[in-house]
Amino acid sequence: MPRGTGIVGYNVQTAVDTQHHLIVAHEVTNVGSDRDQLCSMAKQAREAMASETLWVVADRGYFKSEEILVCRNANITAYVPKPMTSGAKADGRFNNDAFIYDAVKNEYICPAGQTLIWRYSTVEKGLKLYRYWSSKCQGCSLKSQCTPSTERRVRRWEHEAILEEMQSRLSNAPEMMRVRKRTL
Repeated sequence: MPRGTGIVGYNVQTAVDTQHHLIVAHEVTNVGSDRDQLCSMAKQAREAMASETLWVVADRGYFKSEEILVCRNANITAYVPKPMTSGAKADGRFNNDAFIYDAVKNEYICPAGQTLIWRYSTVEKGLKLYRYWSSKCQGCSLKSQCTPSTERRVRRWEHEAILEEMQSRLSNAPEMMRVRKRTL
């Protein structure tokens, strides 16, 4: 395609009432990604269905931390799987799911049983993030499975518990994604 030209494209969003198999909300956008559409469509669906609460099921393309937080604050229960964005798992290393968060101590436990302690907070792209790492990685027998860096670092969003709660819901209700597939 020559420089300076583009393709006009549209992205159709639909929300379906799975009980009655009816489209209850729709929207056409010129945004190529679904990431910013979850809560807007869910709110439209809830209004159309005249419901105070709503369960919304969407694919990985709709996953955005801020959207899930807005849904929760609007009394909308989201079921959206987290996309696999880490190269660690693809490279045969532990991904962040292998690190267990201890909310009482505000630290992570790594697969080798060492603690990753809170080091500092930062704001990236408008999200407040907490950074954790251990000083014991250099002598660890699992280091090659963990990180090519000096130490393994883990980031935690200030509202990460909401995402963990959603992941737990998904793990406990795998049929939700099958409902989504049958609905499309």
